[in-house]
Amino acid sequence: MVCQTQGCPNWYKRFFSWALANGNAEYEQAIAERKQALFSDLHGNVLEIGPGTGVNLPYYPADIHWIGIEPNLFMDAYLQKAAQKQGLHIDLRRGTAESLPVKDNSMDVVVSTLVLCSVPNLNQTLQEILRVLKPGGRFLFIEHVAAPRGTLLRQVQQGVRPVWQVLGDGCHPDRETWLALDQVGFARVEYQHFSGPFPIPIVKPHIMGVAVK
Repeated sequence: MVCQTQGCPNWYKRFFSWALANGNAEYEQAIAERKQALFSDLHGNVLEIGPGTGVNLPYYPADIHWIGIEPNLFMDAYLQKAAQKQGLHIDLRRGTAESLPVKDNSMDVVVSTLVLCSVPNLNQTLQEILRVLKPGGRFLFIEHVAAPRGTLLRQVQQGVRPVWQVLGDGCHPDRETWLALDQVGFARVEYQHFSGPFPIPIVKPHIMGVAVK
């Protein structure tokens, strides 16, 4: 998750980066096996949207060209520290998911983990991912999503959304991200639903998968 809100104050950005750096260890440990499987064959030019404090860097080989698009400048120190620990050279750029500062058809892989829930415009973000991917390039994702329609959990997600968006920096707990992925224009989309290791039920529904341009 990243600070996407327009006009987000610096004190909040600083707090958000600190909270991610110090409060995500249990989740990352629980999700590690899935990430290892998803990121097992990375090569070439890899773009990560909202890399945050660098929790995905340990899964990346040192010979890739990594570009990170991170809107929160207070994440930079954590990212640099994580990159040094992994011996990974990083190209960190300021920007947003809806307007990626990357050339057309230039990326072999785009990565997003717990980011699409909070982007202001999901469809525009996915269109940008398609734009920057090379033909045959892959979009790898792990995201928390809406519970099935008609369930009590889905009703709760919808009910708490206004407050949750404030507390979670624009996070939509009831976003049907898989439908947007199916409809945006990828040549192939493969994903699985699973229960994520968050202790809070409204963000337990997850999807993980690959979309190919």
